[in-house]
Amino acid sequence: MTTVDPVSPTVDPAPPPPMRLRELVFGAACAAAVRAAVRLGVADALDDTPMTVEDLATAVRSEPRTLRRLLRALSCQGVFTENADGTFAHTEMSRLLREDDPHSLRYIALWCTEPWTWDVWPKLDEAVRTGRNAFEDVYGKEFFPYLNEEAPESAYVFNRAMTTSSQQSARDVADLLDLRGAGSVADIGGGQGHVLASLLERHPTLHGTLLDLPGVVGNADPRLRDGGALSSRVRVVAGDCREDIPVQADVYIMKNILEWDDDSTRRALANVRAAARPGARVVVIENLVDDTPSMRFTTAMDLLLLLNVGGAKHTRQSMVDRLTDAGLLIGEIRPVNAYLHAFECTVPG
Repeated sequence: MTTVDPVSPTVDPAPPPPMRLRELVFGAACAAAVRAAVRLGVADALDDTPMTVEDLATAVRSEPRTLRRLLRALSCQGVFTENADGTFAHTEMSRLLREDDPHSLRYIALWCTEPWTWDVWPKLDEAVRTGRNAFEDVYGKEFFPYLNEEAPESAYVFNRAMTTSSQQSARDVADLLDLRGAGSVADIGGGQGHVLASLLERHPTLHGTLLDLPGVVGNADPRLRDGGALSSRVRVVAGDCREDIPVQADVYIMKNILEWDDDSTRRALANVRAAARPGARVVVIENLVDDTPSMRFTTAMDLLLLLNVGGAKHTRQSMVDRLTDAGLLIGEIRPVNAYLHAFECTVPG
């Protein structure tokens, strides 16, 4: 593998406040640059050997001079690096934009920069003023109906992003949860069931139930579907946890679903409480906007939730308050990884 010393970036690691503010207000340019690199396929075209911008431009069918401008803007952020000979090479971050990277954030990067995001971010002041989402005012429809009915490409990106995120965090959840002694687990609002599949693979005697909306469970992980490697130990239930949870289990998992409006969150927790037997465990896994090393990420996602669905990420205390109001007994609160926390709860007798 050819290596070339990188150019030392002429970027102040701690710029003075006026320059830092200028950088912040140009943040849209950075997000747009990442999106452009993904859509052009730059990270996929660049392998282990550094490439000239001319060769890269040929590979991604772009104009070399403007591609160099894009790559230099990204290199200042640590996405790609420019070497002393003018070639460009991967960095740890730029590899995450590759389709084949096991930790790929390609679809997450696209999801956070989809066309609708550029329409709703300028409405943030109005959303803060009113406490309402801005999406319906802009598009005349609720967020998910709009995606599914009018923006199929964006819906595809959303599904791929959620699948990627779930697959990557599923391993962390399986590592964290001690399910010895449990006979059954229910993943409520569990999407395609990646967390459930990881738990069942980790615990060969465990049986599981996946509950989510019909259009979601219809695309469940192949391991859980008829003929899949885990299908004999799985029940797939189509339903809305805000309406009913017709599932009894020793352990209930609710991961990243309590981010709606407060009424929906209350109903979902009340339904778990009603369905569960005394002594059952309820594990709620959420991003927090405090007490976390990923504050910049989670607070940004919190604002995006306000804009698109009128939802919110939780603080540790707001989550504790909602779980306590639902009649659950809260035990340990533990980090799952750098951006998720698990709230271990028990249904009282």
